Amino acid sequence: MRFIERRVRQRSGSMTLGGAATIVLATALVAGCASRSASSGPRAGDAVPAPDASTAAAEGSRAQAVALAPPQRVRNWSEVRLQAAQRMVAANPGITYTGVVPDTLLAIPVLEIELNADGSVRRIEVLRPPRQAGDTVQIAADAVRRAAPFGDVSRLPRPWKFVETFLFDDQRRFKPRTLDP
Repeated sequence: MRFIERRVRQRSGSMTLGGAATIVLATALVAGCASRSASSGPRAGDAVPAPDASTAAAEGSRAQAVALAPPQRVRNWSEVRLQAAQRMVAANPGITYTGVVPDTLLAIPVLEIELNADGSVRRIEVLRPPRQAGDTVQIAADAVRRAAPFGDVSRLPRPWKFVETFLFDDQRRFKPRTLDP
């Protein structure tokens, strides 16, 4: 925003009224976006929206599309959680780590994943948003969607939900807590 204000001051002598109006509008939009993004982060109980084209483009090379094998048959919720965590790591090789969890973590979002009978994602709810790095919630939700389906859960007791905690390091890579020994 300061850059735009500086450019307006530099060009104010030679600018047309239309050009000045455009810069003022751009400044207002930038200021509005900055104040909204600073105040609005995910809160507990919020559903995470499905990713759009801009979200996918933003992750670019970090989140590469990986073809996964069909999910294995699951007999209980422990198997669902383990298979889901393994599929999340396999489906998101550029944004995951499997080694030792660092002493200091960037963020620890907790998501509740609700499934359809076939194991596809029905809904993702934020149970615990991180205090900092709020964007990690969307990274985690997108990773869950890329890893789905998680196996046929129609024979398991309802509700068809499980909770996963994401351990993000400073490079915004995550490890599902289920895989941490």
